[in-house]
Amino acid sequence: MSMPMMKDGYDSELRQHPFWEELHGVVRYRELIVQLIAKSIKTRYKRSFLGIAWTMINPFLMMIVLTLVFSGLFSFPARSYSLFVLSGLILWNFFSQSTTAAMGDLLWSGGLIERVYFPKVVFAIAAVGTGLVNLFLAFIPFTILFVVLGAKVRLSLLFIPIPIAVLGMFTLGMALILSSAVLYFADVIPMYEIILMAWFYLTPIIYPIEMVPEPVRGLLYLNPILYPLQTFRALWFGGELPNTTYMLFGLATSLGTLFIGWWMFTRRSREYANYV
Repeated sequence: MSMPMMKDGYDSELRQHPFWEELHGVVRYRELIVQLIAKSIKTRYKRSFLGIAWTMINPFLMMIVLTLVFSGLFSFPARSYSLFVLSGLILWNFFSQSTTAAMGDLLWSGGLIERVYFPKVVFAIAAVGTGLVNLFLAFIPFTILFVVLGAKVRLSLLFIPIPIAVLGMFTLGMALILSSAVLYFADVIPMYEIILMAWFYLTPIIYPIEMVPEPVRGLLYLNPILYPLQTFRALWFGGELPNTTYMLFGLATSLGTLFIGWWMFTRRSREYANYV
């Protein structure tokens, strides 16, 4: 009687679906994610004259320029407008920098992907994690300015992690969607930079949404970034608890984007070594 033949190597039929394989891999390789975040922060600032301070100074300088240009146009007191703009800039910088970095980190790590196995989603997660660290640093000058300009500190600030978490999930979802495309289409990065510029002005960062005419305002509500941004500002400036409708819609949009991004990225993750 002949013995059944044993398959050499790893039986691919026993492997999990990439959707779950990458998810479980994130837990196993969580230390790698921490190392990538630490490396990204050190690499970014070690040759910078201002170092980590640049993360705090950059949105502050942009705030000054925008305040000088637009505070009179929108009939805002300069003091209030400064805080208004800075609150939008620090959230926007987190989103734009994290999504852009996720694409670049994946492309520049081709040699590592070819040699060693690890879940490819770690690059997007590490990019968003790095963005969260930078966001925390940017909160320092914002909080100082908030106190110096005499704004009231309210208990509503305890809910600040909610809009940050919602925006973080949306950012990770977009980072995965973009990363899944950039390996096949090199023009994604320059095209995305143009889209970001338009997206910035379609988001009420430098202007209050109340100033937008009603017919156009309805289109702005299709912008997923609007909901965590408006909630964030309401918590800081209005002392209001998170609007349930805003948060539910924002959470649903962010979770949906994250699911779609994860599915798009992981379904062909085993092939990425052939493209980087």
